[in-house]
Amino acid sequence: MPDIRAITFDIGGTLIEPWPSVGHLYAEVAAGHGYKNLAPALLNQRFEEAWQGRGDFAHSYQAWANLADTTFAGLVDRRPSDSFFPDLYARFTERDAWRIFEDVIPTLEELASRGVPLAAVSNWDERLRPLLKALNLEGYFEAVLVSSELYFAKPSNVIFEHALRKLGLPAGEVLHVGDSRIEDLEGARGAGLQSRLINRHRANDPDAIHSMTELLALVPAPERLVSTRE
Repeated sequence: MPDIRAITFDIGGTLIEPWPSVGHLYAEVAAGHGYKNLAPALLNQRFEEAWQGRGDFAHSYQAWANLADTTFAGLVDRRPSDSFFPDLYARFTERDAWRIFEDVIPTLEELASRGVPLAAVSNWDERLRPLLKALNLEGYFEAVLVSSELYFAKPSNVIFEHALRKLGLPAGEVLHVGDSRIEDLEGARGAGLQSRLINRHRANDPDAIHSMTELLALVPAPERLVSTRE
């Protein structure tokens, strides 16, 4: 394969995760509206079931409201979309609702020091750009491609093609990293990019890296980068 001259990253589940969990945040907001003693573990389970059955998800305000309604169905006497969903939606814009994985900043710093162009390619909504700014991550990326802005979501080739135009590089020289086999691994390969899964918990997956730091072995050292551009 050609040398990797740029990297694109998925965001959720790849660079950051809800903290302590979606269930904890859902329970916290619900409690503030009088629905106390909802177990985070139960809400995590219900959210995961709703997420797996989401179908064609638009990453819109209404799509998230519908997902919350499904998660809380039978647990509250009023649907979140008719009561506390605005606060729930806003909660996920806040810095302390997210954790940056420990291997992320050291890797991004080293890639930046090597002059490797980076971009974010994410299925997300209008909350992503402010969130990246709040987390001090936006400065690492030359481009941020958001599905709700482009009206195309991964695994569509279109969102990856937009990233390639922003980076000004052919697909074969760009590596995409994400946590979804369909959206990230297969989606990127379908657009001609190199790709790797990030899987911090499972071993023995030939398509996966288990720490972001493993990317550093895949990227040419600075002097080699210079020579490939001459």
